[in-house]
Amino acid sequence: MAAILEFGPFRLDAEAGILFRGAEPTPLGQRAVQLLALLVQRAGMPVSKDALIEAAWPDQAIEDSNLTVQMAAVRRALADGCGEAQWIETLPRRGYRYVGPAVTSSASDPTTAPSLTLPERPSIAVLPFADLSGDTEQDYFADGMVDDIVTGLSRINWLFVIARNSTFTYKGRAVDVKQVGRELGVRYVLEGSIRKTGGNVRITGQLIDASTGMHVWAERYDRHSDDIFALQDDVAMSVVGAIAPSLRRAEINRVKRKRPDSLDAYDLVLRAQPDVDSGMPEQVTQALVLLERAITLEPSYALAHGNAAMCHHCLFLRAGLQEGSRAASIKHARSAIAHGQDDALALTLAGFSIGMDGHDRAAAFTALDAALAISPSSALTYILGSVMLGWGGDADRAIEWSERGMRLSPFDSWAFAAFDAQAMGHFHRGRYEEACRAAYRSVQANPRHSITHVQLAAALAKLGRLQEARAAAARVLELHPTFRYGRQFQGVNCAPALAASLGEALRAAGLPE
Repeated sequence: MAAILEFGPFRLDAEAGILFRGAEPTPLGQRAVQLLALLVQRAGMPVSKDALIEAAWPDQAIEDSNLTVQMAAVRRALADGCGEAQWIETLPRRGYRYVGPAVTSSASDPTTAPSLTLPERPSIAVLPFADLSGDTEQDYFADGMVDDIVTGLSRINWLFVIARNSTFTYKGRAVDVKQVGRELGVRYVLEGSIRKTGGNVRITGQLIDASTGMHVWAERYDRHSDDIFALQDDVAMSVVGAIAPSLRRAEINRVKRKRPDSLDAYDLVLRAQPDVDSGMPEQVTQALVLLERAITLEPSYALAHGNAAMCHHCLFLRAGLQEGSRAASIKHARSAIAHGQDDALALTLAGFSIGMDGHDRAAAFTALDAALAISPSSALTYILGSVMLGWGGDADRAIEWSERGMRLSPFDSWAFAAFDAQAMGHFHRGRYEEACRAAYRSVQANPRHSITHVQLAAALAKLGRLQEARAAAARVLELHPTFRYGRQFQGVNCAPALAASLGEALRAAGLPE
């Protein structure tokens, strides 16, 4: 679906990376061509510096001076071609805008494009969002929102994301998502709309499985538009954070329908994922069988190692605090870090295991910081980080990180861990009512996880509700008969002040030390 953009005496072939004046190519470099292409595609609309940098230097950290140099080259090319360097307007502190002659496109009709083969990994196309405000001058905002979402999704290394230059050929057209899926070769399509009314903005998004037409996820965001670009970042982060776990769940369901003897390493990890996320010893033991098969097929598979580390972490804390489980957790975590420098999820799981089982929180947060640098919208990074912060006695940051993770992924399978962290944080600050509420939410999210009941028992005991606290403590021993809070605190390297306060409450609730 190559598109030729024509304006004045110029023809721009973005796919080939060439700007022609008439029939003759200009010496403009490919980065400058990408910048010019984005500007003329959004003729008359402001384009932010961030969007331009992402178009010419995707996923790279560069200085603004690089953009300035390339924009100067664009202006020189236009001036050499027709004596007009003023077709590109500078918007101070914001970006640039194309204000030259009208732009026409000779793009081929997408309806005639052949179907493309789906890539092995999950694939997604983000269609231009419909602007329901009725003001064409506001299109730049909708387009900027899509740019930010594409950029965020592109940071997820297990996801194949179609570039915006391809998806924007559908702008302004009523399309069938199944057709889009066939033409772009993707399994999932994200579409949405934006409506601005006064100072308020409503943004809706829906993720669709293009092979079936079924909805995978939908959400609505209502925000105040004081700062348009900050608003774009805020919503894009929320959308990406919500889509990532939704896509993974959809992929897990898809793999479950495949024949077991046809599974490759990727499919084995997906099949194991629900059991890993359960945090239950029996289920993680089953998951390890699949993960070990995946690692045998692909020894450098970082995510398989990361999940294996989480399984051994669960067995260490909930199946007797055996040194062999702790050592296996750390070993797989180190392998995940060694092989997963571009995988935010693998780094997150590995960091958690090293922090919780290796008691090296500095190394753990180095891995988590690296994960967030790759994928700032990784909800699980914030959730698991909040758990480490909670046990480490950093109450305020534990609450902050858990709330941020839950905002990015409100229905995450690890929500119980985020609520646990909140319960610990509030407990440590002496806010026992808030701790109790968070613990109840944790129990509701994962009633079979013993630690959720530990937090509840402690908070209830501090509130003087001893009968309820003892009932929660009884449930702990039902789920984890060998539980001893002293050994548990030692296993997770609990901060001494928190351990003393929790221990006092749990002793009152009737749990053994």
